Amino acid sequence: PHPVVLFLMDAPGKREELHDMARRLGSAGYYVMLPNLYYRRLREFYMEKSSREEMFEHMNSLTNAMVCRDILSLLGFAEQDNAARDGKIGCVGYCMSGPFAFAAAAAFPDRIAASASFHGVRLCIDTEDSPHLDAEKIGGEIYFGYAETDEHAPRKMIDDLQIHLAGTGINYRIEMYPGTEHGFVFPMRQGKYHKASAERHWERLLALFNRCL
Repeated sequence: PHPVVLFLMDAPGKREELHDMARRLGSAGYYVMLPNLYYRRLREFYMEKSSREEMFEHMNSLTNAMVCRDILSLLGFAEQDNAARDGKIGCVGYCMSGPFAFAAAAAFPDRIAASASFHGVRLCIDTEDSPHLDAEKIGGEIYFGYAETDEHAPRKMIDDLQIHLAGTGINYRIEMYPGTEHGFVFPMRQGKYHKASAERHWERLLALFNRCL
């Protein structure tokens, strides 16, 4: 059996590009679960057949609490599969799912031993459900990778996150990827993909899971 890793999609949805990334994690020895987080609204979402406005509608329909409930269902499924190992799990979120991975780490401190957010949005904002408010509950290690230039995750938010986490005592790391923009890890993101940084993101992620799982 292999350690479970939850791979939470970005706003453009579950697509072959993400399947390839999940396979890469799987080839490293993990039981990877890549859910369609938009299932409440539609069975499949195809960005190429839709609009950014519709994508944002789907994205904004989700909350941290909703995704944490989904994670409970995913873990229940994994428990019935002999290929999935019990015990500590990992979680990674990109873009819109950065805060979901952050919130899940606090919601399941006894299960999630390693979590990561890459160019995550809404990590430390002035709302009642901002994931940073529960950060002190995190029991595992958490990593934040952010782009140097990112209109969706501005530097002030990252600075505020750094200040907040410094007072929590949890095991965290925040790292900036120089010369990158939002979406730099995705090979099909034309004009944004940054190969060297994307490969460093893989090094960080695999090392994190290797340490903790």
